[in-house]
Amino acid sequence: MAETLPPITTLAGLRAAEASCRRCSLYRNATQVVPGEGPAPARLMLVGEQPGDQEDLQGRPFVGPAGRVLDRAIAEAGIERREVFVTNAVKHFKWEPRGKRRLHKKPSAYEIDRCRWWNDLERAIVQPELTVALGATAAASLLGRSVTISRVRGALIGGRGGSRIVVTIHPSFILRIEDEDAKAREYDRFVADLRFCAEHLRTAA
Repeated sequence: MAETLPPITTLAGLRAAEASCRRCSLYRNATQVVPGEGPAPARLMLVGEQPGDQEDLQGRPFVGPAGRVLDRAIAEAGIERREVFVTNAVKHFKWEPRGKRRLHKKPSAYEIDRCRWWNDLERAIVQPELTVALGATAAASLLGRSVTISRVRGALIGGRGGSRIVVTIHPSFILRIEDEDAKAREYDRFVADLRFCAEHLRTAA
């Protein structure tokens, strides 16, 4: 596949091109590509790490357990889900077998870099005013460098091409917390990060 950006100007065209992506080897073990979902243009874009098991099977982003956490947090932050564009830094599910289950495996720097090409096209079409990186992988994709979430969380950061980015946790992090009190506190922080984004867009309108 050519390394220059193709003349793709619509989400439908982008999805069709992504379906035949061979830029890295992840497509070989995935059920299908999982393109972004939402309106274009959209003022707010949320970028996760990669599809999970349910996303891979259904072909839609954030439809599994982490997606349910995200949907609830978005609503509590005062954001209309139908007005948000949701996608992932990597478009194919990377996994390893564990018995009968398929367990998430973190994408490599190479895989993130190869998929950044699609994400640049996505943002050019969606034209978000603010992009939220959900987790370290999404932050690395958007910023072009690794960051420590605790150091940059909840602040406006200048991204490539003059874009505005906010970094927070991935909702799957909340699901992995076993202590219920700690889980509730982390969820509240996550909602606060999203509320900060909503307030920024309101004041910028």
